[in-house]
Amino acid sequence: MKAALWTGAKSIELGDVPKPTITAPKDAIVHITHCTICGSDLHMYAGDLNKVMQKGLIMGHEAIGIVEEVGPEVKKLKAGDRVIILPVIACGECFYCKRKEFSLCDRTNPSKEMEQMYGHRLSGIFGYSMITGGYPGDQAEYCRVPNADLTCVKAPKNVDAKKLVGLADVTPTAWHGCELAEVGEGDVVGVWGCGAVGLSIQRLAKFRGARKVYAVDKDANRLKIAKSFGMIPVNVDEHPDPADYILSVEPHGLDRGIEASGFRSTNTVAHATMRTLGVEGDSSDTASAVIKATRKGGNVALIGDFFYSTNNFPIGMLMEKAITLRGGQLYAEKYFPYLLDIVVEGKYDPSFMFTHEDKFENIPQSYEAFFNHKVPGGLKVCLATAFGRAQN
Repeated sequence: MKAALWTGAKSIELGDVPKPTITAPKDAIVHITHCTICGSDLHMYAGDLNKVMQKGLIMGHEAIGIVEEVGPEVKKLKAGDRVIILPVIACGECFYCKRKEFSLCDRTNPSKEMEQMYGHRLSGIFGYSMITGGYPGDQAEYCRVPNADLTCVKAPKNVDAKKLVGLADVTPTAWHGCELAEVGEGDVVGVWGCGAVGLSIQRLAKFRGARKVYAVDKDANRLKIAKSFGMIPVNVDEHPDPADYILSVEPHGLDRGIEASGFRSTNTVAHATMRTLGVEGDSSDTASAVIKATRKGGNVALIGDFFYSTNNFPIGMLMEKAITLRGGQLYAEKYFPYLLDIVVEGKYDPSFMFTHEDKFENIPQSYEAFFNHKVPGGLKVCLATAFGRAQN
């Protein structure tokens, strides 16, 4: 089969690899119809995770497809079912899975390196480096899905593919961000980042009853998209200290602040220099701004990826303002079937995030375009495999 293979920094190749087979009784083999590239895939593409990558790893964790084969212990799926493949691989039985904290699963990630880094291992994730289990991803023509009854969400055949691909990771990640920040009726919310996840958080915050949502970014086109959805844009190029600007118009501060841009975002010379020199792994520029702009007793959520350590973190401000800070990878399985239901019922449409469509075979060029901010329309590309194109 054809698959997107990581071959080094800024190098993705479309290669030929063996088609996966059932290796455990709860596995399913899914024939991929559509997939996409996640902003977090760019961490590996950029070379930020070279130390925990392996040449030839199949990339990707956002895809949909048709079940081709199931193992003997798969009960909810059968060949021919259309499914969304969730990014998080969880056992469904451990302490954390029973609490529906699926990305904290104890049993699906054997990485000793992650345990040394964090004190614990987190769940396995498709196509997301060796420290999340080294699972082959789903930017491929086929994918082996472990624990398929939990990892796959059965989807109707008559729903547009872009809506379903948008439900694989971005929408549940955005919902998770709103959950972590406890976004509710009447809240004033600020979201740092207007990529697909940030815009989705903003829209879902409104869906959950937020009164005002500030959208913070440097990208004028993305801010224009945020404004078209009813958000209040804050251009960091015009307001270099977005926290001070927000507090000038909202003296009370934000009820909920959400960071959705991640460890590579730098607004100050200090953090840009420290990252360049390698004296910190993650920039806390945006996290610091979120904490400053959030009111006393408010909530902050980190949903953009952070991996390592940072300098100049405002720990005093966080503590003295009595702010609740939470983060974490999405508890994907927890939010279904609810998120699928609101999409099928027409209450929410995640397909807006796909501003371009292309053939899966062009995925190396799609990575380059995404990394260089040259995706037509400015957001994400939906890639259709030959099998997916034949479904129309």
